[in-house]
Amino acid sequence: MADISFDDFLKVDVRVGTVVRAEPYPEARRPAIKMWIDFGDEIGERKSSAQVTAHYAPESLIGKQVMAVVNFPPRQIGKFMSEVLVLGLPDENGEIVLIGPDGDVPAQVPRGGRMH
Repeated sequence: MADISFDDFLKVDVRVGTVVRAEPYPEARRPAIKMWIDFGDEIGERKSSAQVTAHYAPESLIGKQVMAVVNFPPRQIGKFMSEVLVLGLPDENGEIVLIGPDGDVPAQVPRGGRMH
């Protein structure tokens, strides 16, 4: 794994958002869920597709706060345009568990490159 500089890290815009809509994505190559995530006034609502069906049903994601990288270029996932990369970690079986805050936090504007 190659090291990156702290300046490289500061370029990654990680934000907290709240899932406002979620639905199955059966057309995806691997089972996935389409999510619409509200990142607050500055960014607004963005879409993402995530392979998280092992741990989540679409209805269980509504209102959940998740962390996502919001400044990657959009990526076409089948017929769906994923606009942010939702962050997660694999469990012992390699199935993704989403990353989010321990408690509710407001959407925030980045200050000085810090994660929000």
